[in-house]
Amino acid sequence: MNKLALAVLALALGTSALAQEPYPSRTVRLIVPFTPGTGIDILARTLGQRLGDDWKVGVVIENRPGASGNIGTEMVAKAAPDGYTLLPTAQTMVVNRALFASLPYDPVKDFTPVVPLAVGQLALVVHPSANLKSVSELVAYAKANPGKLNYASPGNGTPHHLAMELFKSKTGIEIVHVPYKGTAQAVQDLVGGQVSVMFLPVHVALPQVESGRLVMLAAGGAARSNVTPNVPSLAEASGIRDIDTDIWYGLYAPAQTPAAVVDRLNADVNRVLKLPDVADTLGRQGLTPTGGTAEALGELTKSDLARWTAVVRAAKIQPD
Repeated sequence: MNKLALAVLALALGTSALAQEPYPSRTVRLIVPFTPGTGIDILARTLGQRLGDDWKVGVVIENRPGASGNIGTEMVAKAAPDGYTLLPTAQTMVVNRALFASLPYDPVKDFTPVVPLAVGQLALVVHPSANLKSVSELVAYAKANPGKLNYASPGNGTPHHLAMELFKSKTGIEIVHVPYKGTAQAVQDLVGGQVSVMFLPVHVALPQVESGRLVMLAAGGAARSNVTPNVPSLAEASGIRDIDTDIWYGLYAPAQTPAAVVDRLNADVNRVLKLPDVADTLGRQGLTPTGGTAEALGELTKSDLARWTAVVRAAKIQPD
């Protein structure tokens, strides 16, 4: 056998061995496209620790924030499709497709959906001075006084902003947007009465509601929040079914990741999400574990891309 034939045989054997390498057999990176301490960061770290223990390999969390999550997301889109670089992220990935004129990735074509992770529910709250006790009262007042109420958000294009614009479009009301540079200042002015209305994560709003500084009109979009089971969801309170304002989180891999790897990841993550201590940890952050199939996450990605694109265009929202 000549040298060329030997080289081809060696390459073939090496490729075969690599293809048969059990997954995972080396360090897995979870690229979080937001800062430490955010909901998706806590979710990634909770999952990463349990998966690493089970796999007996390292699971490293890398925070790559910037450009509304686009920097870290692009990293994963361009990574090798081998299952060792993954993207735990929020629906921001599809919202950004609607917000930005151009992106260095396509949320559908450049990723393989792996598994839905969790849902973070938003509460619709008002300052007590507004003297509004229900969603129907809010809608009635806003229709009778267009432009008189104002609402806060942590910035243009944030989930809080988009949730309110969806609510406005479904109810036909007109209230004025007051964007802030972050949640803290927005909540401070809401509690102080400088603004009247806001969508807030349920676990953020609850302490203010319990202290009497805010009034919660609804909690959860399509379904009630487990944290506030006696508060109606936005769909219940408004009588509008298609008004899901919740924030969802999912796990993605680069496009063309092998099906066997996706199946393994899906099964393992679903198992971890069902653990009571994991659910408890996420619950303290206002997150409800969901789990599910890769196909379900793929459909959600496509449907939410269409839904939020329509909201962004109708409201003419521009990113900060």
